[in-house]
Amino acid sequence: MKILNNRRFRLSAATLVATGITLSACGASSSVQTQSSTSSKTSTAQVLTMESSPTNPISRNFNPFLATSAGQLLGATSMIYEPLIQFDLAKPTVKYPWLATSYKWNSNGTAITFTIRKGVKWNNGSALTPSDVAFTYELVKKYPDINTGGLSINNVSVSGDTVTVTFHSPQYTNLQGIANVPIVPKSIWSAVGDPGKYSDPNPVGTGPYKLANFTPEGFTLTKNSLYWQPVHVSTLDFPVYSSNTTALEALDTGQAQWAGNFITGLNKLFINPNPAHHKAWFDPLNTVALIPNLNQWPTNQLAVRRAISDAINRNAISSQGESGLEPPVTNGSGLVLPTFSAYSSSALSKYALSDSGSASTADAVLKSAGYTIGSNGYYQLHGKTVALSIVDPSSYSDYAADDEIVAQDLQKAHIDAKFVGMSVSAWSSDVASGNFQLTEHWSAQGISPYQQYEGWLASSLATTSATGDYERLKNAAINADLANLAQASTLATQRTALIPIAKYVATNLPVIPTVYGAAFDEYNSTNFVGWPTPSNPYESGQPDNPTNEVVVLHLRPRG
Repeated sequence: MKILNNRRFRLSAATLVATGITLSACGASSSVQTQSSTSSKTSTAQVLTMESSPTNPISRNFNPFLATSAGQLLGATSMIYEPLIQFDLAKPTVKYPWLATSYKWNSNGTAITFTIRKGVKWNNGSALTPSDVAFTYELVKKYPDINTGGLSINNVSVSGDTVTVTFHSPQYTNLQGIANVPIVPKSIWSAVGDPGKYSDPNPVGTGPYKLANFTPEGFTLTKNSLYWQPVHVSTLDFPVYSSNTTALEALDTGQAQWAGNFITGLNKLFINPNPAHHKAWFDPLNTVALIPNLNQWPTNQLAVRRAISDAINRNAISSQGESGLEPPVTNGSGLVLPTFSAYSSSALSKYALSDSGSASTADAVLKSAGYTIGSNGYYQLHGKTVALSIVDPSSYSDYAADDEIVAQDLQKAHIDAKFVGMSVSAWSSDVASGNFQLTEHWSAQGISPYQQYEGWLASSLATTSATGDYERLKNAAINADLANLAQASTLATQRTALIPIAKYVATNLPVIPTVYGAAFDEYNSTNFVGWPTPSNPYESGQPDNPTNEVVVLHLRPRG
């Protein structure tokens, strides 16, 4: 399953030089004969075809701030628009200086100063300046519809080659959210009006690639000759694949070299026929959860949310829906375990979850809250039936299977639930706008639990084009708790600050955790070497924004 963005590494993966960092290929890879769907005349041995998630025909929109843009849906944004810092999600202690060569917090964590890299150019030939960086953060401050990280920016200033961003409260643990903002050129974006409504059909960025051609069925990017680091892969191809099945076929035949979604029977169908060349890595980075709309009946009722959590068979979701690749969540807090076990505490142990679920337990919860079973066989309250539509893209075959299991479990608990499959574009739009009852979704992935819980709970993210808080939680106390976690500067203080947030999730279920989500990474390396691996985790292997840029810059054609 795809993991978007918003939201772990080794410094030996990069060679730091005075003018910047040069990424070199690290570690061994694998292989297979490849062909690209690109129309470029470049040799297919030089073309890397990527797939981050199944989707539908796309529109020419490369706005880096919109989750529904073509660049975001196909995982190409970071190849064009870059952040100040890149983070290794496979090894959270490591970060790479990118458009910023360094950063420094003030004494209380309310301001951060970035030193902007010199010698970087936009792909139209003009120079990147600190003014561009400051303009981007001012843009994010002014327009909530592009503030995908929910940043509480107070002021932005420029001094020489540095940019300082100040906040209304300390932000120590939010470095990733701050430094991952895609930087855009002031000369272009200052004239577009509301940037959340700009389609950006001809993107101008500092990234290693620029747009070469576009159709509704995909696009290609070609190497940016002005890029500030070496680029060894000449062309990137981003075709539209309608389902996990078509993605598997493309991998198996060599038409694609890198994919990042759930594939049923992956070992049997892809890896085992050619184990020397077909590889996969599933690094656990997030928590998958059922997201209940808190503004709609019946998911706005705590008793219903508790009944859902009690009824669902997380073991079945894990073993059947996710083919055993994503283990069941063990604690109601949803904290990603074991990845963030250092942040857990004994105060959360009483929120252990049942793996198998229980219809009778769910029944008891609803009965005690005054619900009764009506003549239709389903629970009701004041004459209103507890009826649910669980929505996800039909092409996300694992989520579709998960949702079918959930619906069957809820039916056993006398809740009228059904799975409704949608297109990726329609689902993305509905989830972003809050037009749904219940959906399964991955959490933000990051270098600390802050990114996970901020993405789940921060009310600032619940805009008309939401990138988090999809359930539309509006809770001032939780916002304050998140602010307290953001200002915690040590592991001990972060662990303490996390407790009330984790308890709130476990007891109020604004999200209902199901399984620990993996960063799906399937690749075929006949033509390219340098892929990340468990033994060389210089980056997560999932081909999605923004970290896939780090991987591509490590890759080299097989010589």
